[in-house]
Amino acid sequence: MKKEKWFLLGGGIVIGLIAVALTLFGNPANMGFCIACFIRDSVGALGLHSSANVQYLRPEIIGLVLGSLIMALCFKEFRPRGGSSPFIRLVIGFFTVVGALVFLGCPFRMIIRLAAGDLNALVGLFGFVAGIGVGVFFLNKGFSLGPSQRQNTLEGAAFPSVQVALLVILVAFPSLLAFSEEGPGSMHAPILLSLLAGLIVGAIAQRTRLCMAGGIRDMMLFGDNTLLLGYIGVFLGALLLNVVTGKFSLGFADQPIAHTDHLWNFLGMMLSGLGAVLAGGCPLRQVILSGEGSSDAAMTVIGFALGAAFAHNFGLASSTSGSTLNGRIAVIIGLIVLLAIAWCYTRQARKKEDAA
Repeated sequence: MKKEKWFLLGGGIVIGLIAVALTLFGNPANMGFCIACFIRDSVGALGLHSSANVQYLRPEIIGLVLGSLIMALCFKEFRPRGGSSPFIRLVIGFFTVVGALVFLGCPFRMIIRLAAGDLNALVGLFGFVAGIGVGVFFLNKGFSLGPSQRQNTLEGAAFPSVQVALLVILVAFPSLLAFSEEGPGSMHAPILLSLLAGLIVGAIAQRTRLCMAGGIRDMMLFGDNTLLLGYIGVFLGALLLNVVTGKFSLGFADQPIAHTDHLWNFLGMMLSGLGAVLAGGCPLRQVILSGEGSSDAAMTVIGFALGAAFAHNFGLASSTSGSTLNGRIAVIIGLIVLLAIAWCYTRQARKKEDAA
């Protein structure tokens, strides 16, 4: 266990360093990696939303999936499986990303922002922990989306194959895609560097089982801090490079791609935290699992994509000026929907237990 903890901490430090390094090579500030934002940019590049400032097919997402796939194949952990409430997982993924885009970042970016001194991310962290706490309450009551079943190899390989196809389009047929000329979508590191960073982070995350939601969940359920060490490492690595390069700036105001609407920072990440527990992993973990052959995780990631497209087509996503009315309404609806899902599945599980 001691060796595993050092491996997690070390892997997290490397990931944190890579995340900040990507910003030095062109990625948006405090956004070396952000699953929600990068999926949003990617679906924009595919024409699924019309926000011109956030359109770019991010190689980092492709690299995460393929890096996970390569490690899973090397260590014989590629296991095609699925069938555990797939549509409900899509719905959970949808609202998880809506909450993240109201906050302006997934849990991964939340830590990257915090390591750069953005105290708005600390408010988001409190909300994220609160959402996980609600999810843990339902886990203790018996919540489960049901078991996954073994599936055909083709089913497990389908989502990684889509990523390969997207990479081919990005490199060989870029004219088929939309590209931002200004805004966050226009800011990106070179394609090869971004892809390599995604492959390395995907490989590390697959081997370490890195998951922010899982780490906090395990602390609440079992008092086990093992998984949390990975994100502590991410924070330390990012903090170190931010300080060395002069990118650290402590405060709430004037932070890159962030807002000071504290209530909705809290509630947006509360929604994401609850969704992560119900789905069985944070957005990064779901992307990694999709590379290991989980069609359940792939459905959740598709939910992320739909949520990101919907958020920008209907004005749910926040801006640096703050949250929108539509975004606030969506967060409240999302909390109600996810609580209803948690209650219904918990009740169903309890009935099965009583019948047995």
